[in-house]
Formats: sequence, C-alpha cells, structure tokens
Amino acid sequence: MTDHELLALSERNIRQARDIIRHTGVMEAFADAGGEAHVVGSVAMDLMMTHRDIDIHAYTPTLTVKDSFAVMEHIAECPNVTRMKYRNLLATDEACMEWHAWYAGEGGNELQLDIIHIQKGSRYDGYFERMAEHIKAALTPETRLAILRLKAETPCRTHVPGVEIYQAVLRDGVRTWADFAAWRKEHYVEGIIEWMP
Repeated sequence: MTDHELLALSERNIRQARDIIRHTGVMEAFADAGGEAHVVGSVAMDLMMTHRDIDIHAYTPTLTVKDSFAVMEHIAECPNVTRMKYRNLLATDEACMEWHAWYAGEGGNELQLDIIHIQKGSRYDGYFERMAEHIKAALTPETRLAILRLKAETPCRTHVPGVEIYQAVLRDGVRTWADFAAWRKEHYVEGIIEWMP
C-alpha cells in the first residue's frame, strides 16, 4: 500500500467510526444516565486502520451491573447492533463493565464497539484519554505512517494491542514488521500496558 492509500484508508475508517458512534447514540446514552463518554484508542488518535474496533470509555458516578445494563439497553436498540457481550470486572482494579457490541455496516461489514463502563474516580478514570492525548501529540507525519503501515501489515489472525505498536515506533524507533515481531518477543506484557510518551 502506498502512503497515500494508507492515509486514505485510515481517514475513511475514522469517518465511518464517528458515523457509527453518532448512529448508536452511545454518547447520549451515558449522558442521559448522568455520566459521560469519551472516544479513546485509534479513533481518538487518528490511527485507525484494518482492525476496526471503536474504543469508548464511559464514566458514571455509581456503577452496578443493573446500571450498566440499563445504559447498554439503549445502544442495543439501534437496529444495526446485532449482538453484544459483556464481562463483569467490577471486583478488579479496573472497576468496570466491559462491553462489546457488533455493528452491521454497509455491505455486510461488521465493526466492533468496545465500550468500557468505568466507575468514576477509580484507578483508570481518565488514564486512556491522557494516553491518547500524549500519543497524538507525539506523532509526526513519518511516525503516523509507520504506525499505519505496521497495523496494515499485521496478519489477520494476530491480535496486537495498538499501544504495543505505538510504543515500539515512538519510543524504540521500530519501522518494519520483522523488527516489530522481534521487539514484541522482548517486550511482551500481559494485561493492561501502562505506557505513554
């Protein structure tokens, strides 16, 4: 893929992601529940590529299973949302309900919304918003292209958290898939990667 094609694909995917956010009403659903929601991850950093998941972190002053289901019911009412699943992580350091909703887009394309409903004031309150701001501020045109290229070259069945690529490129100067694969063997972290430039 040329540089122009990489940028065009990323920009098209980000536009589609923002349309889906509007169509599902996810931001409004949390506002109506007395909370707030923020776009984080690759959409917030203008780094969306072939792995088209939309990351949203939402906060409410109180958080129970019942509260979370009530908000997600509104999102499930969107006709394009075809299925959902969740994990109850309220008893962990993450203090959240982790939701995944699949959205049927045009031409049968399916996109995934990863909505993390977090207890306001808990350990990760605002952390990933700050991470997105720091990474976006650290990008140059060259590093953005390097990140998009590594994302585009990631094999289909290989799950790579975006933050691994950002760290490898921005901190350690990695530019090729072969170098990234070697880097990853030395820097693997299980669980949440707490890094920002």
